[in-house]
Amino acid sequence: MPKSCPGISKIKGTPDLTIKICPNCGYEIELFSSDVTAACGQCDFIAYNDMQRCISWCSYARECVGDEVYKRYTQHLKLYS
Repeated sequence: MPKSCPGISKIKGTPDLTIKICPNCGYEIELFSSDVTAACGQCDFIAYNDMQRCISWCSYARECVGDEVYKRYTQHLKLYS
């Protein structure tokens, strides 16, 4: 495993913020890179984080991000694969 994973900061460090527009009502949804989903504050539509996650393919993912984060992401990956 490399000394430093280039994508880990988006999961464990300071998350990046993305603003998505709700397709249901047009309200802004704040979705952080550490979030799997976020609900619209206006209509409760659920937006999913579409950023490619190394957790889905890296054999060191559990060791790298820790059990709690690994379980949170893989639970959602299994639901939608």
